[in-house]
Amino acid sequence: MFATFSIIFAITLALIPAGVHLGFRAPRTRETGSPADYGLAFEELSIPTVRGRQLFGWLLPAPAATCTIVVLHGWGSNAELMLPLAVPLRRAGFNLLLCDSRSHGRSDADSFSSLPRFAEDLGMAILWLKAQHPHLADRIAVLGHSVGAGAALFEASRNADIAAVISIAAFADPAQVTAGYLRPLHFPRLLIRLVCRYVEWVIGYRFAAIAPMNTVRSIACPILLVHGTADRTVAVDDAHLILTNCPAPHARLLEIDGAGHDSVDRIEQHVGELLGFLEQHCPAR
Repeated sequence: MFATFSIIFAITLALIPAGVHLGFRAPRTRETGSPADYGLAFEELSIPTVRGRQLFGWLLPAPAATCTIVVLHGWGSNAELMLPLAVPLRRAGFNLLLCDSRSHGRSDADSFSSLPRFAEDLGMAILWLKAQHPHLADRIAVLGHSVGAGAALFEASRNADIAAVISIAAFADPAQVTAGYLRPLHFPRLLIRLVCRYVEWVIGYRFAAIAPMNTVRSIACPILLVHGTADRTVAVDDAHLILTNCPAPHARLLEIDGAGHDSVDRIEQHVGELLGFLEQHCPAR
């Protein structure tokens, strides 16, 4: 009996890597449109990032603007899907830099995607902007959605070049997200813990080190958390937990009634509040 259990357990352990890499693989959706669809001029970019990869992106410069908002999409998304929210910011006078994280959109593929890799790509996009267009980078704000929001908070906790953060629909704790993803499969708790440890080993970080509810404690710049009350992917309670841990008085939460996790259209209706936050803490000129 014990020998049978040991064999089953050993087989299960052997299957964890394949299951993790298959089950947590980000879907790729490539852009089919561009900022030109909104009547805006833009430059198509190739931005070098770590591990010799290149990021696809768009730069939308605004006349006389010295502040740039770097926009980062969520899991399985791309730069084009962020345009409905980014375009009003460009029309309000901000420079915009949108890019695809590795293995997303039209960026180069890599072995896996993760919140830390999203953050690495964000950091490299900021470095590229400062080196190639310093006149656009007097001030840099970042806007991220979902995993991109968690990455924006993580990068802001270690990157002094970021002057303000808008975090949309960020989860509070990746450990809870991973466990929640596995729970419907009715795995035993021990197996869920093993999967979590393996994921941490693959991405090179403990979940606690990259959890937005923890990284915000190290962020000195202003933070605007945005979350929909109808978000069924990441509950609005996560936003409240993140806000509770923000040490700075210039962090606040904007709740949007009826907005789901991907309700960019509903968030766009509140772009005036996003602009008010940016003009207060990171003005375009």
